[in-house]
Amino acid sequence: MTVQTTSARRGPVGAGEIGMLAQGVLSGDRRALARAITLVESQRADHRLLAEDLLDRLTGSGRQALRLGLSGTPGVGKSTFIESFGLRLTGDGKRIAVLAVDPSSARTGGSILGDKTRMELLSRDSNAFIRPSPSRSELGGVARRTREAVTLCEAAGFDVVLVETVGVGQSETMVAEMTDIFVLLLAPAGGDELQGVKRGIMEIADLILVNKADGDLKAAATRTCADYAGALRLLRKRPQDPPGYPKALTVSALEQAGLAEAWEEIGALARWRQETGWWAEHRAAQARRWFEEEVRLGLIARLSADPAVRAELLALGQAVTEGRAAPARAARDLIDRLSQPPA
Repeated sequence: MTVQTTSARRGPVGAGEIGMLAQGVLSGDRRALARAITLVESQRADHRLLAEDLLDRLTGSGRQALRLGLSGTPGVGKSTFIESFGLRLTGDGKRIAVLAVDPSSARTGGSILGDKTRMELLSRDSNAFIRPSPSRSELGGVARRTREAVTLCEAAGFDVVLVETVGVGQSETMVAEMTDIFVLLLAPAGGDELQGVKRGIMEIADLILVNKADGDLKAAATRTCADYAGALRLLRKRPQDPPGYPKALTVSALEQAGLAEAWEEIGALARWRQETGWWAEHRAAQARRWFEEEVRLGLIARLSADPAVRAELLALGQAVTEGRAAPARAARDLIDRLSQPPA
């Protein structure tokens, strides 16, 4: 059976095809969406120009999806949860896009894991779109172009865009900054395991779901949920949260238990944030941060392409490597030289 998620990736998109590609994305064509994501993920300079043109054409679509971030340690059951959760949403008539950021091979840059193979039922659903993307060794496994893929999925008319990260680490902050609601998936454990979850991750989580609340682990999951609920009450109140949030709940992806309750809590939180104006403010702040990040990355790329700058980087880098210069001072020297007006 042919998987109905992303199609086989075709070659580069020509400049004359951008208009047709944009129309295809807006019409919800999954082949066009797959090609568009491939284009924005490309690191070639000519492809980046085409990707910018495409994104600019889609910016005025006015379509928005609920952006969900999901993370959890390896083995917690993220793929099983996403499949069960996604099938529940599609069963209610909603369209869901899953952007699963895989660990990358250090040798080839390709994905090591294959999320589509672990979400077989969801990948066959006509209302679901699953896109595994290699992290390309970027911080915490979050691909640089994931946020652009989110924009494309919104333009394609999906109701929910779920971004799954590799694991618990610094990437969670990045995902929280590109989504509306951040969900942390945890496994049943004793109260002492609270020490293993970083405070920073607890502070950005909007909803903690203790998975595998079934069979012999159900009692342990209930205890763990109570432990995390108590820990959440000790955290400082956040302005974006209504009374009672963030929350901790138990779910069983295997038995599809607690999924409806989790979706209800997500929906209630989203509605509250929209009604209070926080949602719009957060989206605007996200766009501004993305703009500033693109400026920073663009400047670095342009400077790195200059032969004179590359030579300076190599020379100062060698001095730092050999201990002849401190990293901060070497960086300052390079910036001062670049800031000097040409003779």
